Amino acid sequence: MASLHPWILKELPLQNEIETKKVLKRLPAAHAALAELKGIAATIPDQHILINTLGLQEAKDSSAIENIITTHDELYKTILTSGKIHSLNAKEVQNYAAALKTGFSLVAESGLMSVKTILKIQETLEKNSAGFRKLPGTVLKNESTGETIYTPPQEFDEIVRLMNNLEKFINDPEMSDLDPLVKMAVIHLQFESIHPFYDGNGRTGRIINILYLILEKLQTIPVLYLSSYIIRNKPSYYRLLQLVREENQMEEWLLFMIKGIEETAKETIDLIMMIKELMTDYKYRMRDHYKFYSQDLLNNLFRHPYTKIEFVVRDLGVSRLTASNYLNKLAEDRLLKKEKLGTGNYYINEPLLELLSKR
Repeated sequence: MASLHPWILKELPLQNEIETKKVLKRLPAAHAALAELKGIAATIPDQHILINTLGLQEAKDSSAIENIITTHDELYKTILTSGKIHSLNAKEVQNYAAALKTGFSLVAESGLMSVKTILKIQETLEKNSAGFRKLPGTVLKNESTGETIYTPPQEFDEIVRLMNNLEKFINDPEMSDLDPLVKMAVIHLQFESIHPFYDGNGRTGRIINILYLILEKLQTIPVLYLSSYIIRNKPSYYRLLQLVREENQMEEWLLFMIKGIEETAKETIDLIMMIKELMTDYKYRMRDHYKFYSQDLLNNLFRHPYTKIEFVVRDLGVSRLTASNYLNKLAEDRLLKKEKLGTGNYYINEPLLELLSKR
């Protein structure tokens, strides 16, 4: 049933009550899952293990929503070769991972999510400084039919006005007393509806999601990513966005996003627990059999599912010969798989790669 009040993109906060009984009933379980995830993530000794591995997984999934498809092998080889392009899609995903880290660093440093930060995220993602759209003509179309389904703001001044309002809504707690998870869903809807950039709006919007949870102290590091949930439910995601725009039906959109947060948090808890168990297994096997075992070496093997001599030299402060001896010995004993790349070698943590690939 269509709403009596057609939806118009206006400045926030929303004037109508959106925290319905159904929405309020759904929130406690999602908050509990987020709190558990925050605690589990903190038990990993080197937080960069999760930031690197899960961040790259998110980059891969979020890019896949935009039909930028790549493989783990292409991604990790691109890292090994310092950005040498193994595929254009892999480079795009690398840009996403860099944009995520840039945004996390800026939010952690300032304690704010500013328009300037959002512009920097998009600039890192797209490798240009075009900024907000200045020319009219942008419309969103149905991929199958080519029909225009939504026309975002066309004028530069209106985009700037709405983005400045969004910045205030994100950062000023006095503007709204909505639950943070409801507020995140509203922020995502508003950003995607403003559609401020020529390209990269979807991916930038998904980075904003996780950074907002960090801003609200619901997470400490960026590990809760909704892209895998959106991929599994892509038709519903776009249908519910459109349902708000066409019929002002907000409840289903909010329930969808809150469910996604809960499901994704639980999946991520399971994944981190499996990574932790695998790290413990490697720790005991290495500590019992190799005099060169160290926590730093263990961390290296889990921070980089594909590692190489240079990474070990950098992370452990050892010589190339020493690093080579460590990795070759671990490969001989099948804790790592040794492969050739160009004139050098790289070493794969296969059980870790398998865990990440299943996600």
